[in-house]
Amino acid sequence: MASHIEKVVLLREQLEKLLPMKIEYKQRLDKKLRLEFNYNSNHMEGNTLTYGETELLLIFDKTTGNHELREYEEMKGHDVAYEMIKGLALDNERPLTETVIKNLHSLLLVRPFWKEAITPDGQHTQREIKVGNYKEYPNSVRLPNGEIFQYASPAETPAKMGELMEWLREEEDKNDLPPVALAALLHYNFVRIHPFDDGNGRLSRLLMNYILFKHNLPPVVIKSADKKDYLRVLSEADAGNFIPLIEYVSQQLIWSLNLSIDAAGKERAKNLSPTHSLNSSQD
Repeated sequence: MASHIEKVVLLREQLEKLLPMKIEYKQRLDKKLRLEFNYNSNHMEGNTLTYGETELLLIFDKTTGNHELREYEEMKGHDVAYEMIKGLALDNERPLTETVIKNLHSLLLVRPFWKEAITPDGQHTQREIKVGNYKEYPNSVRLPNGEIFQYASPAETPAKMGELMEWLREEEDKNDLPPVALAALLHYNFVRIHPFDDGNGRLSRLLMNYILFKHNLPPVVIKSADKKDYLRVLSEADAGNFIPLIEYVSQQLIWSLNLSIDAAGKERAKNLSPTHSLNSSQD
């Protein structure tokens, strides 16, 4: 049986044969992927806006529902960051740097805020979450089995982020890894550092899609409903087994490629009607 990476290659070749895409279909596809990514990535981290409310906010700049102001602000900030990485990926003169990543973080979190936290001795406290700055306190987490999972310490973080950027430049120069594998590994290596006090998951998924956009691939959308499997493959990567993560990300890319092929295929234009997948959140 072919791996998901091999299927990605085949689907990409199929898509390229159908390009260029009709402008109205491309616009509809871009809107679909934009909404899917913004909604799912934020919903996974606790944002309570529905898919419909996300569309109303991002497409029509209107709000409804009873949500905290921060949820609306962060959804809009996430959308700006998404558009920023798309533009960055097209600019060969502007590489991904720590400064760019800090700017993306500022867009995601919008403004400083206070958040519940646990002290090293297990006491509940509140901590100010700053935007665009690396963490000042440890942000390790307690696993379901009670063990503490250690991310990089605040003192280690600047050096480890520098090493991550150097690793990325070397991998891009070597060009040995399939783009989807490089994207998945960048995602994991960033999460493993957890350089910020908050927003690391959302930012890791943006960076993953920066790599895919750079290689003219559609974005990967990790569905919030699939969070359990997503965390499972990340956990396997923690144990040194990266294949499940790369295959998982490849599987999600297959979904985006199939959606793109549907949009590009003139003979399947009827599939873009309002009742088809381009207008449904859970395909």
